[in-house]
Amino acid sequence: MRPAMPAASRAARYAAPDSREERGVQGRARQGVGEMLATLLARPDEIMLELGAGGELLVARLRALLSALILLLPLVSAAGGGAVGETVIGLAAAVFVNIMAQVWLALARNRRHHPWLPYATTTYDVTTTSGVLLLLALGDRVAGMNSLVVWSFYLIAIAMTALRNDGRLTLYAGALSLAQYALLAWALYATAGSPDQLVSVDYGTATVANLGERLVLLLIMTLLTATIVYRMQRLVELSGRDGLTGLPNRMWLLQQMPHVIAALRNGGGSLTVALLDLDRFRLINDEIGHLDGDRAIRHIVATLGQAVHDRERLIRLGGEEFVLLLHCPIGSAWERIEQLRRALNERPFRPGRGADPQRITFSAGLAAWPQDGSDLSTLLGSADRRLQECKRGGGNRVMARDA
Repeated sequence: MRPAMPAASRAARYAAPDSREERGVQGRARQGVGEMLATLLARPDEIMLELGAGGELLVARLRALLSALILLLPLVSAAGGGAVGETVIGLAAAVFVNIMAQVWLALARNRRHHPWLPYATTTYDVTTTSGVLLLLALGDRVAGMNSLVVWSFYLIAIAMTALRNDGRLTLYAGALSLAQYALLAWALYATAGSPDQLVSVDYGTATVANLGERLVLLLIMTLLTATIVYRMQRLVELSGRDGLTGLPNRMWLLQQMPHVIAALRNGGGSLTVALLDLDRFRLINDEIGHLDGDRAIRHIVATLGQAVHDRERLIRLGGEEFVLLLHCPIGSAWERIEQLRRALNERPFRPGRGADPQRITFSAGLAAWPQDGSDLSTLLGSADRRLQECKRGGGNRVMARDA
């Protein structure tokens, strides 16, 4: 008879898997947080920057609308029997923010001409809130710490960064709000000559606990807004990526090509668009099966990726079609793609289950900017015309000129 296992040993035995699973969950959580932070701190790609430029214009319009509504606050305060001094300060601040709102709106209409604009306007939004609180404190020390109407504009400034789609901006707005409000509250609290100066008939009592709660709320709003921005970045990234290979897809190409061409017009340089199509790949896919067909696509992408240099792109249009954006003259591009064609032919794909190796070839048509076209549609049309000529000639060729 097998001796009974001690209770402690049995407990340890059954607890171990749970501990391993818990460590695994914690590890994935840390990895997820690290990935999120890295994404937020990274420079957004061109799609996100373009969306952010539109968001900046939307924020400028929203700021102008909110600034107009702010004009009502001093009037409401005066009608409710508010102090004359506070009403005058509020009215002066409202006029100032309305003037500045129109300035920011005019700058935002020049989309992406001012890359510093989101940081400047965010700094303005946060600092203006702190400035108004400071002005209120000149009349009533507690108002500078406890005025929830004015303090809530910190939250609005942080929330509006979500419309710019830049995680760095959200973290900056949160940090700036926390630092400015904490410094202002500390200065007002520390310079109080007596406890009576921390009590107000209109704004209650300023306590360390209340100030701490507001700092925590600012932190929560920052984290919440940053999560929204991260989610937006992931959704945009996934919409512009091919699910099988992770390459940019047709949507990415359509969105980014105008910016690529604009950069060439402004800064000069060469661009060759190469349209690649795998030869008879559907027959190969039917022979080896779709799972191995997916593996074959990744094998092809690994080979094609060897030709991509800095700032160049390999894009999967779908199925067996790819596009290469090469920053070089068409002659040099032809040589590079011809080397790729030979390299792919020399590296047959080996399916599983003992199937025979498959030699995969491609045909390619090339088009040069601006000689063969000044926009994406014309360039792809020229490249496709040459690609079809390759197909009529039996495939496994690269053509850079019309026959």
